[in-house]
Amino acid sequence: MSSATENATAGFLVWRLSMKWRVAVDRAVAPLGLTHAQYALMASLYGMRRSGLTPSQRGLADHTGLEPLYVSKLARALEASGLVARTRDPNDPRAMQLSLTEQGLDVTRRAITMVQGLLDQLLEPLGGQNSARTRQFTRELAILLDAPLDPHTENEKEQS
Repeated sequence: MSSATENATAGFLVWRLSMKWRVAVDRAVAPLGLTHAQYALMASLYGMRRSGLTPSQRGLADHTGLEPLYVSKLARALEASGLVARTRDPNDPRAMQLSLTEQGLDVTRRAITMVQGLLDQLLEPLGGQNSARTRQFTRELAILLDAPLDPHTENEKEQS
């Protein structure tokens, strides 16, 4: 453990790890003309497509944890680049469904390969992607992601 992280809080370490990951993915996918956020959106679309889903912008926002307005902005930029198609949802004319174009599929597959290489590097200290430590780490991350986190709750407790 480095001296910078030796006495760090869990919150600081989560933030540092997320920043380290974001920067690494940004650098890896930049040659493909993507940012980390665009990659996250496209890789999520790719995975959802493989499951037979064509999500709305809102559904993709819920899946990725990104703000719906930000997903809309990213989708428009990716559409302008020819990587994503936006179509009206036949069941809800107010909603836009998103899908990858053929070019988007190609770029996404290449980006996923690059990011998987980064994931291999990141998880090597835990024994690699298929190790028991990585599986436990993944379960613990999922627990933290499922925990409610509302900044207003703490303020309300203080005011009572």
